[in-house]
Amino acid sequence: MSATPPEAPKDCSLCPRLAAYREQNKRAEPSWFNGAAPSFGDANARLLIVGLAPGRTGANRTGRPFTGDYAGDLLYGTLKKLGLAEGEYRADPADGFTLKGAMITNAVRCAPPENKPTPAEIATCRPFLASRVSGLPKLRAMLALGSIAHESVLRAHAVKPSAAKFGHGAETLLPGGCIMVSSYHCSRYNTQTRRLTTEMFETVMARAKAIAFG
Repeated sequence: MSATPPEAPKDCSLCPRLAAYREQNKRAEPSWFNGAAPSFGDANARLLIVGLAPGRTGANRTGRPFTGDYAGDLLYGTLKKLGLAEGEYRADPADGFTLKGAMITNAVRCAPPENKPTPAEIATCRPFLASRVSGLPKLRAMLALGSIAHESVLRAHAVKPSAAKFGHGAETLLPGGCIMVSSYHCSRYNTQTRRLTTEMFETVMARAKAIAFG
């Protein structure tokens, strides 16, 4: 088990640029969460969904991954449709929405400027991801949203990215027996350009669910 905890402290200072950005947001919007966003979901998750990083007005504002930005509408709607969530998603951490057998986390826990963490920031945050993974005893599958999440999951398992190229629907057997299914990120840009359709996303998540619960 890693000595690093699975969740970063809210006021994590490991990445100076991200900490400075967080303080900037705190001054502008003091009522927001403005911290390293914790993972959300079932402690007995069989499926772990890995995103990129909190959005400034999403998890950085609300404190819950994918909550408050457009990507969350598709993500949480699909989880509900596939029976992996209960309740009514209202983009509010107090909405009572819960996950069943699934958890959501991010490769980088603090919001980066322009939604673009640096390679050094991704690497600095990776021990939290590795610890999050190792702290889920029933984990059988992961769904990586986007190439950065895909690569970070690989590196968290000491696998070189060149050994498993990113692609939508790609499947990778990881050390320890988990299978990672990769998907285009459910961002507004990808869905508006139809690089990722609702049907494509539902199909890839259904595949990850089948692995996790099959």
